[in-house]
Amino acid sequence: MRCLSLVAEVDAAAAEPLADALLARGATSVAIEDAAAGTPAEEAIFEPNAGPSVRWMRARLHALLPAGIDAAALLRTAAAQIGLPSPPAFALEPVAADDWVRHAQSQFEPIRISARIWVVPSWHTPPDPAAINLLLDPGLAFGTGSHPTTRACLRWLEQRVAPAARVLDYGCGSGILAIAAAKLGAGETFGVDIDPDALLAARANAVRNRVAVRFLDAGIPLGLTADLVVANILANPLKLLAPLLAARCRHAGRIALAGILESQAEDVTAAYAPWFEVTEWNREEGWIALEGIRR
Repeated sequence: MRCLSLVAEVDAAAAEPLADALLARGATSVAIEDAAAGTPAEEAIFEPNAGPSVRWMRARLHALLPAGIDAAALLRTAAAQIGLPSPPAFALEPVAADDWVRHAQSQFEPIRISARIWVVPSWHTPPDPAAINLLLDPGLAFGTGSHPTTRACLRWLEQRVAPAARVLDYGCGSGILAIAAAKLGAGETFGVDIDPDALLAARANAVRNRVAVRFLDAGIPLGLTADLVVANILANPLKLLAPLLAARCRHAGRIALAGILESQAEDVTAAYAPWFEVTEWNREEGWIALEGIRR
């Protein structure tokens, strides 16, 4: 069965937020390139780049979609989620299943998160066998370690997880954060997601990493509180979830909130202020991670 590649062109400033929203809603992978790629006007950007001022004016997204997904509805929902007035025009290109798998896997290499944490796709050998290696197959779920919000949350957990701490990862995606918490020495560890495909991927990843994490459907009421709550989602869902996540965090516990653009940090902080003392914890590539201490 053939999968599809959705190709759309947007202003460069909207490219990464739109890619994140597509991934969160079912895209398997998203690649971003200069919209002028292949023409004399193409502008090369090298890694690490020269600074935030170096960026394309327009960007082209290539999103790999599983067979059967409604591409127009996916793009429309993702565009609305990041505040675009209307979804961009798009084209669909068929991709053979074997090419789709190779293309998706080629985008994920082992990533060093810190001195002792690596994220390692399941088809790679860990570069440092002595490290805390998070063996990951994202499947149809968001969370590969490549995005600055995921990296920020992993480093937050590395600093905050204490032996036997109870940890809740809300919006767990691939399960990477909950699995990391377990491997860092947490006690009871839970992951919650609304997406059945994410829960399947997360449970498989927990088995792959030989950790005991309970992954639960977000539609089932939670009857627990945690020492640490982490939610790497997007700003608007985070604001709506503030009362629920506050109720799941024990007194004097901590919460990490990520998936927040710099321009959205003030609104998210205000949404959590009735329950938490909120401060900025990390800033990277235009994304903010917030930390709150439960009053």
